[in-house]
Amino acid sequence: MSNATLQIKARNKSESSARLNSSTTATPSVTLRSDKITDAHLERNAIVYVRQSTQHQVLEHRESTARQYALADRAIVLGWPKSAVEVIDEDQARSGSSAEGRSGFQRLMAEVSSDRVGIILGLEMSRLARSCKDWHALLELCSIYRTLLADADGLYDPSDYNDRLLLGLKGTMSEAELHILKSRMQQGMWNKAERGEVINHAPIGYVRNPSARNGAGDFVMDPDEQVQSVVRLVFAQFAKRGSVNSLLRWLVSNSVKMPVRPHFGAGRGELEWRRPNRVTLLNMLHHPIYAGAYRWGHREIDLRKKIPGRPTTGRTFNTHDECRVLIRDRFPAYITWEEFEHNQQKLAENSNASKMLSAPRHGPSTLSGLVVCGRCGYHMLVGYANADQPSKTLRYSCLRKAIDYGEARCQSLSGAVLEAFVAERLLQAILPASLELSLSASKEVERE
Repeated sequence: MSNATLQIKARNKSESSARLNSSTTATPSVTLRSDKITDAHLERNAIVYVRQSTQHQVLEHRESTARQYALADRAIVLGWPKSAVEVIDEDQARSGSSAEGRSGFQRLMAEVSSDRVGIILGLEMSRLARSCKDWHALLELCSIYRTLLADADGLYDPSDYNDRLLLGLKGTMSEAELHILKSRMQQGMWNKAERGEVINHAPIGYVRNPSARNGAGDFVMDPDEQVQSVVRLVFAQFAKRGSVNSLLRWLVSNSVKMPVRPHFGAGRGELEWRRPNRVTLLNMLHHPIYAGAYRWGHREIDLRKKIPGRPTTGRTFNTHDECRVLIRDRFPAYITWEEFEHNQQKLAENSNASKMLSAPRHGPSTLSGLVVCGRCGYHMLVGYANADQPSKTLRYSCLRKAIDYGEARCQSLSGAVLEAFVAERLLQAILPASLELSLSASKEVERE
């Protein structure tokens, strides 16, 4: 979270505490206690849950944030002492669409399941969760541990049937509202993309046209002639050499560097010359913009492949003819469309050939992914010189810099010798422990 966000949170907290102090002095000794609040509830803590979905909302929607912090006043009015009121605001600038990544919501669930919470206060129920799965999980815990819920509309007891029904409806409405908002924005994005107007960062060899808005002609060729020459050289050498590995080695051997204009940082937009790498070359060769075409939808999320806790997983890459939108003759081109399609065919053939020549993924190696190069620190790759006899031709090689940057191979060693050495040391280490286990097991059998 940025310093500006922390300053806003601190300011809102100080304003809330000021209102809290004034309210405690002005509030009469008799509190507005509801019939649903029992002494058992007041013996536990009151938690105020504060959340805004984005950093922009935290910085700009200060009234909403201040109203959420001011719920601590309401907890005191309901009968909780000031010392028993706790504010959880760790989830600022976090979406409520999932509990994943929301440490504050997870801490709230842990506090409820530890029977330390008498009431949870939120400005509205959508602040707590916009997913029915997370919402009903919270309701179930609150029902078991007799924890109350309160929002701007009223006070609810999840163990009461009528309140539980109303809370369930509120959770469903919150999730439906999020779905409608997302769908509305996505449809607008699709319509804009169909016109070729969803423009992100300019790839190598292109810059934004400063005189154009988000419409046709938004990207133009880089005004630096040396940049244009290097881009044309990349495509010419690939057509001549026919593979990315050969192209990368040629660029490295001839000291050709790639022109890059960073999209962020202090040098944003300034021309920098960096060493070529495999990923950059593949992105250039696969991008149809160099043939003058506009694409959109080549990177989409497949929820079946998404791994919990890893936001960048589940991303799929579509070819140019599988994208949602493909508009030809949209930008100035470095190559013709026929050359681009020929390049895609050649890349696909190289990929298929490498898959056919590679050894089975589940080979006889027992240290795959565990051996680290002592020189450069990269994980060593497993290779088999003969797929018919993999155990005899197993080798561990440090090829990461050679594959990614076209450098010379670091080192390699015989896999059979290494695995025999490791197996011998492993048996020596566990032999005393295995003897102890065997003796203990035999004694246990005799005792039985």
